[in-house]
Amino acid sequence: MRSQYSKSDSVIPYPFFLREKGYYCTNNSKTDYNFSKDQYGEMWDESSNSAHYKNRKPGQPFFAIFNTGITHESSIHKSTPTDELRHDPDQVPIPPYHPRTEEMEHDWAQYYDKIENMDAWVGDHLQALEESGLADNTIVFYYSDHGGVLARSKRFLYETGTHVPFIVRIPKKYKHLFPNAKAGTKVDRIISFVDLAPTLLSTAGIDIPGFMQGNAFLGEKTTNAPEYAYMFRGRMDERYDMSRSIRDKKYRYTKNYMPHRIYGQYLSYLWRAPSIRSWEQAYQNGECNEAQSAFWEPKPAEELYDTEADPWEVNNLVNDPNYQEIVKRMREANKDWVLEINDAGFIPEPMREEMMGDKAAYDFMRSSNIDLEAIVSAANVASMGKIENLNKMIGYLKSDKPVIRYWGATGLLILGEEAKPAIEELRKATLDASSSVAIVAAEAVYQLGERELGEKVLLSMLDNNNFATTFALNSIDILNIDDQEAKLAVKNALESLDHDYSLRAAGGLARKWGLEE
Repeated sequence: MRSQYSKSDSVIPYPFFLREKGYYCTNNSKTDYNFSKDQYGEMWDESSNSAHYKNRKPGQPFFAIFNTGITHESSIHKSTPTDELRHDPDQVPIPPYHPRTEEMEHDWAQYYDKIENMDAWVGDHLQALEESGLADNTIVFYYSDHGGVLARSKRFLYETGTHVPFIVRIPKKYKHLFPNAKAGTKVDRIISFVDLAPTLLSTAGIDIPGFMQGNAFLGEKTTNAPEYAYMFRGRMDERYDMSRSIRDKKYRYTKNYMPHRIYGQYLSYLWRAPSIRSWEQAYQNGECNEAQSAFWEPKPAEELYDTEADPWEVNNLVNDPNYQEIVKRMREANKDWVLEINDAGFIPEPMREEMMGDKAAYDFMRSSNIDLEAIVSAANVASMGKIENLNKMIGYLKSDKPVIRYWGATGLLILGEEAKPAIEELRKATLDASSSVAIVAAEAVYQLGERELGEKVLLSMLDNNNFATTFALNSIDILNIDDQEAKLAVKNALESLDHDYSLRAAGGLARKWGLEE
């Protein structure tokens, strides 16, 4: 999330292709591109909160984006007085994984109000298009950038987080771009956000470059419908997690590579909402049922949901004998996909920083001697948390490849007390040249009783001023290390660091401990 890493020069943002074709391209005005700002270049004719297609040359074709923050997550951070809500909190429907706390009901009601406001905003833009005389000449795409904003939606690999509204309005003159579609009907095709760029180029008659992963679903370059949509979860602001998910028309399969991390890790921005704070309190008070408690407990290594029979995805079928063929098929499809796209996420972020330098991850994964298949295999073994793989993970810890050592340490950490036979190898790993390996090994030895050694290693990482510091702070928080030495180290970090996510992680600990930031 907001990585700000270097973008490969061989990966060209789609507005450049459109502008080369003569389109006037505007963005109003979100710029979360996930690559460094100094590489934005002249991507748009205008990118600002005043950018508009009306500013183009007479008769010039245009591509215009309009973003709204009306339904953004921040819209529930400040509570609207109940008597000003249009939706009744007592009557508003909420999913079964949320407890009906007063704050949860209120945030859901407020969110529905915001959706109505957003709909009106969209209507205003469509009306302006009509009044400009351009409606019959303009294809309109409407979509959100993720699912809902209450906890367990945005940031999480469930339908509520990844299944978005998506509507395309195609004027009659462009019906040939998708001749089988009828107005007001649903098209039975899986699409993903990576499909948007090739689709735009297809509708404009532009060749689709090979680096684009997606499938065009409109225009002369329309492809056959894909079998799956692919999704991923990595670091979210200051918190680390790692999952990959795939979805066909009926089932969702998710592989959790860090099942020892609960879903509900504290995240400063997420915790601004009253609803999640009340949910956490309800769980701590023992007031949540099994479905509502799962968010606050360790994850399974794998999940499978029937999204038709179980739309809220609370019944994990992964161990059901009747679904093993589906699990096997989707597990293999997930593995095939991460290998096909050279998924850099299997190298932990602090290690990527150490290995890549200024090189773009896209280029690094394609030009370096990276045996990704071996790495993914190690990650799959480690994340399953099976004691029969203990010796295999000890072997990983002795590898000459730092990323294999990382997955060996992670697998032993996931095993918890069952990893005691590996304590000597873990002690050695706390001295590893790779900060990622040392941090995971330090958390593992601390968990196994070697608290002085584990804390010493973790605190030594707090002056790195990079993602290794963020990574270490995650471990310090999860282990509840809160002695005076730790508090002093975090206080010093807050005074000396300028790394955004390390500061957020340190700030979260300071608030937890009641320290001044």
